[in-house]
Amino acid sequence: MEMNEQLVQAITKAVVRELEKQEGQKAAGNSMQGKTRMMPKTSYQGFPPAKKGTDPKEVVIGVGPAFQKEIKATITGIPLDQVLKNICAGIEEEGMTARVVKVLKTSDVGFMGLEAAKLSGSGIGIGLQSKGTTVIHQKDLYPLSNLELFPQAPLMDLATYRKIGQNAARYVKGEKVTPIECTNDPMVRAKFQVKAALMHIMETEQVDPENPIIEWGTDK
Repeated sequence: MEMNEQLVQAITKAVVRELEKQEGQKAAGNSMQGKTRMMPKTSYQGFPPAKKGTDPKEVVIGVGPAFQKEIKATITGIPLDQVLKNICAGIEEEGMTARVVKVLKTSDVGFMGLEAAKLSGSGIGIGLQSKGTTVIHQKDLYPLSNLELFPQAPLMDLATYRKIGQNAARYVKGEKVTPIECTNDPMVRAKFQVKAALMHIMETEQVDPENPIIEWGTDK
């Protein structure tokens, strides 16, 4: 296992170096001054900034900077619009309401979830990276603390995302919540590490601290 991890890390670095080399050649002489990118930067000028909610039944879902734009499916190919649809359905099935914002200030799922929770009228939020990693957060917790974390995106399916929405809503209602049981595969990290690294780079490239959080919706 250790050798597999080392091999995957070496491959990841080699892939990233090659991408940087190719993009560097394309970018030579332009205004980026040697900075390389996997994809062009998307502008969100004109999008309304996300506001603090007042509805105590609200759960805010904070999606990543590349969500539904540069990245349209999770690490295993599940369409992101279906992921969002199922999370929202789970929330609504429990009698709560869902609102979606795009968190542009960070590519870290923990901080996405916390920012969503701070904007939520109920104080409960969900962070959703474009590759599928998800977290349920609460506004008064530390960034690296959370209510539930789902770190192995390759093992997630639509039924799990629906359950995440349901559990988030149950936290809002103050009900006793049974954490969602997730399949654990110790080999999955090695198998998907290269793709995960590249998707994280794509997400991080779209971070925009000057336009931190915008209203997004479910119809993108």
